Amino acid sequence: METMEERLLREYFGNDENAMADARKRLLNNEPLAYILGETVFFDEYYYVTPDTLIPRPDTERVVEWVLKKLPVGGRLLDLCCGSGCIGISAIKHSQGTASIGVDISKGALAVAQRNAQRNGVDDRVSFVNADLTKDVFLPEGALFDVIVSNPPYVKSEVVDTLEPECGYEPRIAFDGGADGMIFYRAILARFAAYLKLDGCFIFEIGYDQKEDMLNLADQYGFDCQIYKDYGKNDRVAIMHPRRKEICI
Repeated sequence: METMEERLLREYFGNDENAMADARKRLLNNEPLAYILGETVFFDEYYYVTPDTLIPRPDTERVVEWVLKKLPVGGRLLDLCCGSGCIGISAIKHSQGTASIGVDISKGALAVAQRNAQRNGVDDRVSFVNADLTKDVFLPEGALFDVIVSNPPYVKSEVVDTLEPECGYEPRIAFDGGADGMIFYRAILARFAAYLKLDGCFIFEIGYDQKEDMLNLADQYGFDCQIYKDYGKNDRVAIMHPRRKEICI
């Protein structure tokens, strides 16, 4: 009896037994099925994926759902560490009159993201910038966004090499969040708060064990923070709004 993976391979490669044999070998070596097929499904869209990009996970769909709740009609979205572009592209495709800028340090990932924007018919509303968000200045003065979203690298450096074997095929840079897993969250809050509208918000994907760290970080930078779970009941989404300053009369 064929496994689900075997059925998918047969759908893609048909009667090409050489291609099937190569695909089976790659599966046995723990290579992710998405890389073998060259694409995956995320939210309601199909996305190209290559070893330049992290493979979109179902947990990240919760991030898109929250972006759609917070992004107004005609709103502007900034997608930091965008990778394949899946968060920004799905959010823009399912919202009205919106536009997004996706940012990533990897030129290879951005090439895939651009293809995905074209594939999903939003390339006229989504643009991409190659930059190191911890160092580069790439946004014009006065640029403001309704939502700034990021699924940054958030795995502790010492943990990256202990992840499932399949993760070894994905770019390490997409996992490694430094010694405490928090370096990109700190950089984003420090560098991009000035680009958030007064009634806007940050939306982050977080690790299942990072709730307290995120609450403390939000407090440090003057944000109120709510944590929401994914469908596996793990803490997964942090939403931060600028804390309102009390006015003394």
